[in-house]
Amino acid sequence: MLIPLATLVGAVLGLYLSTWVAVVFAMCAAAIVAGGLWHRAGAAVVATAATMALGLFVGPTVQQMYLKQFGQRADALVVDTARHVNSKGTELDVCRVVDTSGAVRDLGNTENCYGQFKPKQHVFLFKDPLGGLKSWIAATDDRGLDALDLSATGGLFTLTAGALFYAGMRRRSDREMDAKKLRRRGSPRRSAA
Repeated sequence: MLIPLATLVGAVLGLYLSTWVAVVFAMCAAAIVAGGLWHRAGAAVVATAATMALGLFVGPTVQQMYLKQFGQRADALVVDTARHVNSKGTELDVCRVVDTSGAVRDLGNTENCYGQFKPKQHVFLFKDPLGGLKSWIAATDDRGLDALDLSATGGLFTLTAGALFYAGMRRRSDREMDAKKLRRRGSPRRSAA
């Protein structure tokens, strides 16, 4: 249970730092524990893939949940929308918004701008009380959470925990692995001195 929990904590820290650091750390931990220490290669592959998916998926879900539940709501107006091409050649939507304080922000896909807003549309921003995250943009001031995101995150958490639990219950000791190698290869031959 520590690896899926560490993945959740890493995803939360990844919101302020880097998501990839948290995901890679959790994947390596799952692979080392299940594959290296417990000698369960199949469970290690499943746990590593599930940990990667959990780490990547839980970040935006936690960001949305945190900002909608604890963020400061502000009225805003979409000034302009555009499509930006990043360094990899992927087109991303960008919404330029201005809130009632006069602050102008450019929000992207991470902040819920997927081209669904039109210029001069009234929207709501949920601002981070700590000031570390960009604001979450929404068409309504509803603080409700997306049930699909929460259920997918719960499913990935369960899959990760289940794969690691299975690997832990069926783990093999180093002595068992050595005995298996001896049965397969036979005992080493001694040379005459």
